Amino acid sequence: MTRLSLFNSPLFLGFDHFERAVDRMSKSAADGYPPYNVEQISDDRLRITLAVAGFAAEDLQVQLEDNQLVIRGRQGEETERVYLHRGIATRQFQRGFVLAEGIEVTGAGLDNGLLSIDLERPRVEPQVRTIEIASGQSGTKGQTIEAEVVPAKAKAAGRKAR
Repeated sequence: MTRLSLFNSPLFLGFDHFERAVDRMSKSAADGYPPYNVEQISDDRLRITLAVAGFAAEDLQVQLEDNQLVIRGRQGEETERVYLHRGIATRQFQRGFVLAEGIEVTGAGLDNGLLSIDLERPRVEPQVRTIEIASGQSGTKGQTIEAEVVPAKAKAAGRKAR
């Protein structure tokens, strides 16, 4: 049986890593614990806040694995307490967020049972590349051709100056 792909068009070249990211997200989205918010702080800053009541900072781990932000929580078992009823769960969890290329984790903090993780998207200058076309007679078949990369703003400024 063939699998229907989001990026099935021949015009989408090299997007197979996006498809793998979507697969990872769909697998991790099934579990709703712990609950979380994602808020936009400014045009280029985000904050993920997870409700982790009962977890201390040493019970939590925030890691960046390739382009995936992974938050793990694990509480140690309390042996000195005897519970007549235990209704507050102390289960471990793992929550993952796939980050776009270039997103940076700028910090994390735990306050009143809420773990906040700050993210920043650096501003990327759009670039225009002019690629030289070699003719078949020049004998460049199989050779690398140099291309000049010019930021889009610099190219526009050059056109205005002429």
